[in-house]
Formats: sequence, structure tokens, C-alpha cells
Amino acid sequence: MLRKPAITLSSLDMERLEALLDKSAAPFPGRDQLEAELDRADVLDPKDMPPNVVTMNSTVQFTLLETGKANTLTLVYPREMDGSGDKVSVFAPVGIALLGLAVGDEFQMPSPTGQVTVRVDSITFQPESAGELHR
Repeated sequence: MLRKPAITLSSLDMERLEALLDKSAAPFPGRDQLEAELDRADVLDPKDMPPNVVTMNSTVQFTLLETGKANTLTLVYPREMDGSGDKVSVFAPVGIALLGLAVGDEFQMPSPTGQVTVRVDSITFQPESAGELHR
């Protein structure tokens, strides 16, 4: 089992995610995991976020190492899910896992066929590095 990589969140993302969890009394499959991730995160001011870290609304390229399959997804809040295949909710297992990771980090997550290892290859868009600090 891979050790979980350190994660970094912007204070804005942290505030919004905590508010969302407070408002949403309904359990969802990854709720405990998301809360655990928020608890262990290093929190920085949005203007101090390194450009290689996955933040909310970042577009991330990653690879499933077991299959070599590459994906590109944008990490969004649940209300922004629109059925398109290019977004992943921060409430979904892969969204929870991607949040706060840096380029080059690898993590394991459950899949229907067992564990899969995911590697963050690049971030093609990050709001903070684009100057969108209050999105």
C-alpha cells in the first residue's frame, strides 16, 4: 500500500468544502474519506498555492498505472456536475483522491477490480495560477 502523499489546499477551497459538508447532512460514499483528507491537509492562502497542486476547478491529467490509461478531468463541486465526461465531483472517490495532490504524486484507490494506482501527470489549468483567487 502506498503511503498517502501530503496534500495542500487553499483556504478558500477548505472553507467551501467544510461549508458544503456542514450543509449536506446526507451521507455519500466518500464522506468520511473527504473529511479525513481535509483534516490532514496543509492549508495555504490561495495566492500562495504552488502551481503544481490540484485545487478545486483545476484540470488534471493523470494515468492509471495498471492499465496505462490516461485521463483528463476537471475537479468540481457537486453542483457543477453536468453529465459531461470531463468533470469529476470532489464527492467522488477519484475527486477526493486528486484534491490537494501535486504533479508526480501517486495514490491508490479502490476500483471495481481491486486497487488502482493513479499518478498525477500534469495540471493543465489551475485557477490560482491563472490569477482567479476568489472564483
